[in-house]
Amino acid sequence: MARDAQAQDSPHELTATYPTSPPLARDHHIFERDVEPTTTSRSRNDYTFPEGGTKAWLVIFGSFCIIAGTFGLISSVGLFQAYWQTDQLSSYTTRDIGWISAVNVFLNLFLGVQIGPLFDRYGPRWLILSGSVIYVLTLVLLAECKKYYQFMLVYGVLGGVSSAFLTTTALAVVAHWFEKKRGIASGIAFVGSSVGGIMFPLILKSVFEHLSWAWSMRIVALIVAGMMIAGNLCIKGRLPPRKNGGAVDLRCFRDARFSWATVGVSCFEFVLFGALGLLPTYAILQGFSSQTAFNIIAILNAGSALGRSLSGYISDHLGRFNTMLLTLIWSLVVTLALWLPIGKQVVLFYIFAPLFGFGSGSIISMAPVCIGQLCKADEYGQFYGTSYSVVAFAVLICIPVGGELLPAVGGTAFVGLFGGILVLSLVSFLMARWACLEYRWQWIIKI
Repeated sequence: MARDAQAQDSPHELTATYPTSPPLARDHHIFERDVEPTTTSRSRNDYTFPEGGTKAWLVIFGSFCIIAGTFGLISSVGLFQAYWQTDQLSSYTTRDIGWISAVNVFLNLFLGVQIGPLFDRYGPRWLILSGSVIYVLTLVLLAECKKYYQFMLVYGVLGGVSSAFLTTTALAVVAHWFEKKRGIASGIAFVGSSVGGIMFPLILKSVFEHLSWAWSMRIVALIVAGMMIAGNLCIKGRLPPRKNGGAVDLRCFRDARFSWATVGVSCFEFVLFGALGLLPTYAILQGFSSQTAFNIIAILNAGSALGRSLSGYISDHLGRFNTMLLTLIWSLVVTLALWLPIGKQVVLFYIFAPLFGFGSGSIISMAPVCIGQLCKADEYGQFYGTSYSVVAFAVLICIPVGGELLPAVGGTAFVGLFGGILVLSLVSFLMARWACLEYRWQWIIKI
């Protein structure tokens, strides 16, 4: 209680576009000092946040449902690719098929640069509604696809655009209701991705075995429609509209913290979507069965759910950038110690999946929270969109490039590449943390 009172009375959180000397506050429970980056243009008293209550947690539930139906389905994209490669698109290479998924995820992330400011100005209602209608229509049309260009236009383009409306808004609205507890709130919302990532592989496995592609997609569309309805009913904005500001604020990149964090997220997203998109192909190339491929994706997402849940709670106590660094180290160790030497050892594959999922889920949950810590609450949509417009290019190339390299260099070299990129992500977040401290390195500090 004393600690909470101290946090409210002492505005030691920084939310700024440009670095200033961070004030320091004593925290006897966890760290000697703690610091959170902010802006000089806003005091903590500009906004108050509910930090809980029925309305706030209903918003989180709505975000959970939206993210489960979008990112949760994207988490199963490797299973779509494996199906297409043996059926409708059997005459195309892994790289060619990978471009379909890559365009979907690229548009999802890149269009955040436009949708984020729209959210800041108009709130979530119409963005969520229009995105939901188009997204469900995408899945209905996907059931009728038979040719490459049809999959590209429907899943790649239409699916990417509609999911961009949904995911950007579902993530940004959390900042309207939570500040001090934003880490755990975002973590809970992000668990939706893992729940969807567990649920959809199991559903797809069952329907692919007993039904045609068309009926399988219609069932998925019906399930997703229910999630979208729940999201539309629960998600509501709270802060007043922000009329000024364009789609991109290049001044963000004058802040070294923001630039390094964006590089770090880009590197990790390259690894994550490369893994999710190519893990089934990797499993088959290593000699494992298609059943193992389905199971690994579901287990990885189960581990991710735990990581997303715990990382938010931990970050609210240890600091968001500190938590990000810890989970990056965890993911790197798991990759090099377990994934790299897998070979034909199926047991090791099953051990690797939940542990890597735990780390990746934590990082994905922390990334937008770290970005949000560097800006005002009513600028979050713009900052998130600006950052992820850069991240989108990393995601665009990861699956096609990985799809080309995997059969050419083999599984071990493929994993080694991912390990090297994880090192770059870790170094980038170390630099971001250092920049937050004005290049005065301190370990015992909350940030």
